[in-house]
Amino acid sequence: MTEPTREPKAQPENDAIQPEVVAPEAFEAAAAQTGAEAARIAELEGQLREMQLRTQAEIQNIQRRAERDVTNAHKYALEKFAGSLLDVVDNLERALSAAPSDDPAVKALAEGVGLTHKLFTDVLKRFAVEAVDPIGAPFDPEQHQAVSMQPSTTAEPNTVTAVFQKGYTLSGRLLRPAMVVVATAG
Repeated sequence: MTEPTREPKAQPENDAIQPEVVAPEAFEAAAAQTGAEAARIAELEGQLREMQLRTQAEIQNIQRRAERDVTNAHKYALEKFAGSLLDVVDNLERALSAAPSDDPAVKALAEGVGLTHKLFTDVLKRFAVEAVDPIGAPFDPEQHQAVSMQPSTTAEPNTVTAVFQKGYTLSGRLLRPAMVVVATAG
């Protein structure tokens, strides 16, 4: 017996693979869209780099600020304590200036107060507390507090002629201004 021959089935036209014809305008539009997307990607990458640089700079600023704050905390931790001790130094100086020098009974007491004063000021110097003694110096409003003005023929105008209360600095920072009398033209 003979087998019937089979003819291949004809494929419908829809299933046939046919090359797609792209109009030049569509190709240019797609290329333009791709170019616009590439430009947008480049712009966003630039913004990302800029933000990364800003973030790094901000982190460095925060680190520097924190280091400076820690340094200042160590340097000026004694500020309130040292400021409180200045009253003791002032009272020791007043005691020394009030003690009569010719009375032998008071002389030993004055000597003891003088040694205590010297020890106290040495300890303050060890912790970077320095006295501001501006007699004869030009008046500096950042270091001195003018209590009075006095005409003077011997001193230059705007110079300190007397000190009512010494000023002090702690590691270069003003702890207490000096209370002074300033000369005016006489």
